[in-house]
Amino acid sequence: MKILCVSDQIDPLIYTNSLKERYADVDIVLSAGDLPLDYLDFIMSTLNKPVLFVFGNHHTDKISNYRRDDPYENKGMYNLEHYQYGADYVESRVVYEEGLIIAGLGGSMKYNNGENQFTNFQMKLRILKLLPALLFNRLFRGRYIDILLTHASPLGIHDRKDLCHKGFKDFLWFMRVFKPKYLIHGHIHLYDYSEIRTSKYRDTLVVNAFSHYIIDTGE
Repeated sequence: MKILCVSDQIDPLIYTNSLKERYADVDIVLSAGDLPLDYLDFIMSTLNKPVLFVFGNHHTDKISNYRRDDPYENKGMYNLEHYQYGADYVESRVVYEEGLIIAGLGGSMKYNNGENQFTNFQMKLRILKLLPALLFNRLFRGRYIDILLTHASPLGIHDRKDLCHKGFKDFLWFMRVFKPKYLIHGHIHLYDYSEIRTSKYRDTLVVNAFSHYIIDTGE
């Protein structure tokens, strides 16, 4: 299986009429945040493959349309954006797609009280909400999860020293306990493409999806 990972930057190698020819063998697309929804819609409509995403700490103007506490939810209008843009919002959910168990935890470390920012404690609570679904998969599918899709990175892996780009400590705990094959994140921009973008932590390959990156699960 081939997974196209994208985040943070509109890539001219993706946003092109030759996308379908270049990535015809991609099975699923995962967006780790900070990308406009019409960009994800372009990818989905061109490749005709499932696109799953979380929001980052930028490009969050549409986020209220996806939240379950949206006032339109009780009027049968919840998640209208899904039908407009097509991509599947997996924030705080565990989904089964193309044979993969995928969970999403978007947002960044809280640094200026902006949209979709969290403290370490808040992120811990969000992880705990995933537990029932993770346990269900362990019981009925033999494993907790295959991919954790985040925006921020884990603490000490690909992160930076400033508070905005600091990673979450509980992502390390998550990887130790639930052993996903991959943790795919964004948020950390790579200005030198020789910088490390994949790191192994226990049983998990941590991937920085900045711009775009291909994961081939058969390798």
